[in-house]
Amino acid sequence: MNRKLRMGMVGGGSDAFIGAIHRAAALMDNRIELVCGCFSIDPNISYTSGKSYFLPDDRIYSSYEEMIQKESVLPEGERMDFLTIVTPNIVHFGPAMMALENGFDVVIEKPMTFSLEEAKQLRDKVKETGRTLALTHVYSGYPAVKEAKERFASGQFGKIRKIYVEYPQGWLAARVELNPGSNAGWRTDPKRSGKAGCMGDIGTHALHLAEYISGLRCTALCADLGTFVPGRMLDDDGAALLRFDNGAKGVLMASQVAAGEENALKIRIYGEKGGIEWNQQEPNTLWVKWGDRPAEVVRTGNGYMGAAAVANTRTPGGHPEGYIEAFANIYRNFARTVAAKYDGVEPDPAWLDFPDAEDGVRGMQFIETVVTSGYEEEKKWIDWIK
Repeated sequence: MNRKLRMGMVGGGSDAFIGAIHRAAALMDNRIELVCGCFSIDPNISYTSGKSYFLPDDRIYSSYEEMIQKESVLPEGERMDFLTIVTPNIVHFGPAMMALENGFDVVIEKPMTFSLEEAKQLRDKVKETGRTLALTHVYSGYPAVKEAKERFASGQFGKIRKIYVEYPQGWLAARVELNPGSNAGWRTDPKRSGKAGCMGDIGTHALHLAEYISGLRCTALCADLGTFVPGRMLDDDGAALLRFDNGAKGVLMASQVAAGEENALKIRIYGEKGGIEWNQQEPNTLWVKWGDRPAEVVRTGNGYMGAAAVANTRTPGGHPEGYIEAFANIYRNFARTVAAKYDGVEPDPAWLDFPDAEDGVRGMQFIETVVTSGYEEEKKWIDWIK
């Protein structure tokens, strides 16, 4: 393909946070251009946002239905190629399904859908249409995370025994969702977020990171969820014991009421011979620990890194590299995969290294399972809900 992929966007208006992150990441490698969008449920915000993104009036839409319908009948050389969805969870399934049905690929924020049933339908539609869907579990895009994954896959640590993953934030320690314009409003509203709050928002990230690095799958869990802030309708804190398909056991903790914490995602995984530790707030560093020799401090951007880390590293060693670049790594692999399919060739296996619809179903299965266990008194250990 000798042109850029054309991106449409649902959500991500000038009053939103995550849309700007997606646009910066998508455009970083000069493989993608923004050509259209419905940027808000409010037509006025959608229009003013689109104009600020330098889009023509006829490519700024009042609804995602209008956008997908009109884009689908444009000439092949003009219409969008894929749709990015950066809306509250309740507005994930509709535009994603309609886009797939009309021949467009999809990039979507996590969790993939509002319910497990919707997630399964979306996964099945991806298989049926042969389209490509990328789910932005951003932490899988960090070079150090890819290095950790590659080292476990090589077997150098032996069989995995223990996984600890924690994700404390403090931004919901007070009821900030009552503040006008706060994006905590929809995240704490079961009508827009779904049946989980903290566990749906950041617990899914923690579970995906554990499965991504280890290559294992969680098969059962025992959870304790709670809501500390009076009046809040969804969980703002929780923890779960995990069982994995190779016999390993783990602990997952997620909290949005850990006052004073920013975004302290951290993971430790131990095998028979050693393990790793990674902290998202120090993303260029991977600690590698051994039972028979001193620990190693592995730094991204150096020549000793593995192929996957090298392919996803953008700056020389010692230069800060993180959140937006990790998003960009997902977009770049997605764009390469889509372009290859347009050219009628098989994508390079390395390009397929991004979360997909199956990961989306896993995330919704986690939400269903952790909520069932977390609020059911008589039976705590719950086999993975299918």
